[in-house]
Amino acid sequence: MPAPRRSAAGSLPPASAHRARYRRILSFAAREFIKIWWFELVLPRFGLSSVSERTRPARMQRFARRFHTLAVSLGGLMIKVGQFMSSRLDVLPPEITAELEGLQDEVPAVPFAAIKQLAEAELGVPLERAYAWFDEVPVAAASLGQVHRARLSALDAADTGLGNVVVKVQRPGIDEIVAVDLAALRRVAGWLRRVRIVADRVDAPALVEEFAQTSREEIDYLHEAANAERFAANFADDPRVDTPQLVWERITRRVLTLSDVTAIKINDKTALRAAGIDPSEVADVFAEVMFDQVFTHSFVHADPHPGNIFVTPVPEATPGVQNFRLTFIDFGMMAEVAPNLRDGLRTLLIAVAGRDSKGLVVAAREIGVLLPSADTVELERALTALFARFGGMGFAELSKVDPREFSDFADEFGDMVRSLPLQLPENMLLLIRAVSLTSGMCSGLNPAFNVWDAAEPYAGRLLRDESGNLAMTLAQQAMETVAVTMRLPKRIDDVITRIDDGTVTFDTSRLERRLDSLVRIGRRAVAAVLFAGMLVGGGVLLTPNPVLGTVLIAASAVPLLYAMFAGIGRR
Repeated sequence: MPAPRRSAAGSLPPASAHRARYRRILSFAAREFIKIWWFELVLPRFGLSSVSERTRPARMQRFARRFHTLAVSLGGLMIKVGQFMSSRLDVLPPEITAELEGLQDEVPAVPFAAIKQLAEAELGVPLERAYAWFDEVPVAAASLGQVHRARLSALDAADTGLGNVVVKVQRPGIDEIVAVDLAALRRVAGWLRRVRIVADRVDAPALVEEFAQTSREEIDYLHEAANAERFAANFADDPRVDTPQLVWERITRRVLTLSDVTAIKINDKTALRAAGIDPSEVADVFAEVMFDQVFTHSFVHADPHPGNIFVTPVPEATPGVQNFRLTFIDFGMMAEVAPNLRDGLRTLLIAVAGRDSKGLVVAAREIGVLLPSADTVELERALTALFARFGGMGFAELSKVDPREFSDFADEFGDMVRSLPLQLPENMLLLIRAVSLTSGMCSGLNPAFNVWDAAEPYAGRLLRDESGNLAMTLAQQAMETVAVTMRLPKRIDDVITRIDDGTVTFDTSRLERRLDSLVRIGRRAVAAVLFAGMLVGGGVLLTPNPVLGTVLIAASAVPLLYAMFAGIGRR
């Protein structure tokens, strides 16, 4: 059999290289699935579960190292998969997440000649005409593109008011590589769909399709530029946040030119302190800004790793005023929060802040993580116990808890949680990534960072908003009831008038007495409704607005007295 033909550079032709890449990904996944099947399913059936448990940490670490090697050698979406795995501190063991952390920055650069060729083809002019200066050494190399510093030409600088810029150029041939990787991931997802324990909880093919959509958007720099404009508009009047300025004259689908906003990396605590900036304050502001993205703007930066967020000092800040801004870059990966998901997350945040296990279950149903058929009695009991023991603890406090206590809790409730019909909604993938990275970043900046402290003020504000909305709804319903009541006597009088005029030819004396009785009953019923509405509305408003709440409660006595005593003495 003849050897495969090679190109002049000595590499396989693109089609052969893509087939080899596809097979390599699938063979890696198949080997790992066989190992998991053997150790996690077969050995326990023969009473050797202790062997599986004893060897699990070392096996997980070896798996992470092998995947790390695969991702670095292949690049493309495999880097993105590894980055996502490294951020899943909530579900993956530290043996995996720690090993894959380096994938955030460990990507080899593309030779400048290939970058120059692609950029000139996209811009339609030689690089020397498009920019006055272009650094051949990249500032950063990512899985889908790389960034170079440059200086705008005199004409572009005069038009934009900018001089120094950064230019993001797509990796040559990345479209084809993304297509191959997605084909392999779809095949792996098909395998996972046949594993019942996975299929009952996660729609793997749907997750891959969501990942595919995100990846296609991320390699379209026109889409990223539009995202950057939208994000900047959301925080236009917010002194805490800054974004780079776009140079639309030098933006295409594969080339993106932005103002150079390079500053202190958000995780560089030494540089932050040298600039007089408190890292713990940065953590608090960062958490607040991410909460605002989710609950206020419904548009979330889904890749907030250290390379994408700078801390820009503000030297002119006055005492007591924040002396820095958070500068976000790289808007290729954004999460759109649908209204139903946002409402569920609001319920979730309020429930967590209030240590409300039942509310947490309701939120899980709203979000779609917990299917409606789930029996939640035991889950509520488990959450109540969890809040009672660990609620309110920060990561530093949790790290001091005896590991055996965690183990006992997991043993007691693990089987129950695993038996629940859980699933991961499609639109949650990017949001989970954003939350995981935010949590890890804040804990790195401040080891004593407590997510409850960050969430409770926000939850309180949401609760006040909900209270105001409830009070407005009750008031609106009460006004509608009053309007109906005001129109009711006239309508009844019209009917009686028609009867008196002879339009209706039957004896009306009995009807008049019944109608009069109905009017009295209706008025008392309306009074009872008004009493209940004013009482509930006043109770809700007592905390956010004590004066208005007290007035409503006191005034509710008037319709109550009318409902109780109106009509006494009448026949």
